Amino acid sequence: MNLEEYSGVWVFIEEKNGEIAPVSLELLGAGRRLADKRDCKLSGILIGNNISHHAATVFEYGADTIYVYDQPIFNDYRTESYMKALLHCCEKYKPEIILYGATSTGKDLASAVATDLPTGLTADTTELDVEEDTGLLLASRPAFGGNIMATILCKKYRPQMATVRPKVMKALPPEIGRTGTLIREQILLNESDIRTKVLEIVTDTTKKVRIDEADIIVAGGKGLGSAEGFQLVHLLAETLGGAVGASRDVVEAGWIEHHHQVGQTGVTVTPKIYFAIGVSGAIQHLVGMRNSSLIIAINKDPEAAIFEACHYGIVGDAFEIVPLLVEQFKKSMAGEEVKHGGKV
Repeated sequence: MNLEEYSGVWVFIEEKNGEIAPVSLELLGAGRRLADKRDCKLSGILIGNNISHHAATVFEYGADTIYVYDQPIFNDYRTESYMKALLHCCEKYKPEIILYGATSTGKDLASAVATDLPTGLTADTTELDVEEDTGLLLASRPAFGGNIMATILCKKYRPQMATVRPKVMKALPPEIGRTGTLIREQILLNESDIRTKVLEIVTDTTKKVRIDEADIIVAGGKGLGSAEGFQLVHLLAETLGGAVGASRDVVEAGWIEHHHQVGQTGVTVTPKIYFAIGVSGAIQHLVGMRNSSLIIAINKDPEAAIFEACHYGIVGDAFEIVPLLVEQFKKSMAGEEVKHGGKV
C-alpha cells in the first residue's frame, strides 16, 4: 500500500430523523483541528435520501468538501448499502483519516468498512491527535478496565479510522454562510442487491433517564458504602431537579441500572454542574464527565483522584455534607419562590 496516495480528514455525517447527529458536528470540530495540523482538507460524507440540504450546515461547522450520496436506496440505514457507498468514495478519493461517531450506526458502519478495505479501527476513542509530518493518527482510549490510557496506531494501512464517543469532542461555533466544494456521487445499487430489508421502525417508548441531556447530574460511587447509602444521591438530585449518575462499581454492585452509568463503558455527559459524591476518580469514569462545565467533588479521602479533575472539592463525610447542602438548596429555592410570588 502506497501511503502517500492518501490525503485528507473525513467525517461520516450521521443523519437521523431529519437531523444531523450532534456527534457529527463535534467530530467536524476535531477533524478541523487534525486537518489544519496536517495542512489538508476536511471533508464530510453524507449518505441518505433527500439529505443534500444538510450540506450547508456541514460547511458552516468546518468542512471544506462534502461528498453526497443522495439516493432513495439510502432512505434507511442498512450496513450493506451504506458500506458500499463509503467504500466507493474511499477507493475513489483515498482519505488518510475517517472519523465516525461511536453510535450504534457509526460503530456498525466503521467496523464493516474496516473489514472490507481492510484497515485498522480504534473503537470508542476519547482523545485524538495526529503527527504533523507523518500523518499518523494518535487515537487514545482507556484500556484494562479504565486503569490506563492506550494510544493505538495504524502504521501500515490507510485510511486510519476511529469511532469517537459523543460529547468528548467540542463542535466549533458555526460560521454562518461558510461554503465549500460539494461533490455529488452515485452508485448503481438496486434493492435486489441488498439482503437486509427494513420492514418497520419501532421507536423506544421506555422511560429511561437521559443523563446525557441533563444540565445537572448528581453521581455517586462506591464510597457511599451501600445501596441504602446511595439514596443520598437521589435526595440531592431530586432537590436540584437533576439526573442521577453512577460509577461503574455502583452499577456492577446492582445499586442502580446501567443507563445511569457515566464513563467509558457507560454514557459520556457534559452537564452544566456535575456532583461526584464518593467517586474515587478512575480514568474510566473521568473520561465520561471531564468536559462538564462545573465539577464538584465530595470525598473523605483527600488523595482521591477525583480532586485532580474537579473545580471545587470538599474533603469530608458525604453523609454529613450532602444533607447540609440539601437544606441550604431548599431554603434558597423557597426564597426564590417567595420572591417570584410577589410576597417580598
